[in-house]
Amino acid sequence: MRLWDRRSAVLLVVLCLLISQSLPSTFVAGPGGAWAADTDRLDVTIEPKGGVRATAKVLFPAKPAIVQVLLTDYQHWPELFETPMRVAEVNVHEGVATVDLRITHSVMPGEHRLVTESRALSNGVLSTDLKAGDFKRYHRVWTLQPVGDGNQTSAGFELVVQPAFMVPDWLVAMVTRQELETHFRLVKQKLLEQATR
Repeated sequence: MRLWDRRSAVLLVVLCLLISQSLPSTFVAGPGGAWAADTDRLDVTIEPKGGVRATAKVLFPAKPAIVQVLLTDYQHWPELFETPMRVAEVNVHEGVATVDLRITHSVMPGEHRLVTESRALSNGVLSTDLKAGDFKRYHRVWTLQPVGDGNQTSAGFELVVQPAFMVPDWLVAMVTRQELETHFRLVKQKLLEQATR
């Protein structure tokens, strides 16, 4: 019975943390925060072999070249996320950016290391793959295409992620959805701020 009480308490804490973190992301902050909300789509599913897959279609208020500059500004990546993280090292060699991130998350205690290699490919594709760290899998692809008069970007997004540490996939899926919704909102805000300068 004592083991059951401990599991119940841990589950209650996790749920409270998730609820408290998701409330701010449901509100729109700042001017233009709701820009194109009706056009965005995000799907997060659990992978049969573990981990989660997220796919999205996002409309950004800027040309693809401007969006690409923001998404490849590796030193400032932490500004595009609500989850606390820091860039330990960035090394760009022959078009490949190796980024060493340290991520701290309230539902995953401790600091976790994510080392990735990012490449800007042809036709507006940005590809990022796992190199080392505390993850079994990490693969992210942005596909940026101009729309309308060319001053907007239709962005396709795909992410496959699986932590190496013990976290249930359903929890990873919930956290991933929340973090991506906030990430897309913050990217839009940054683009709008740049446009008004």
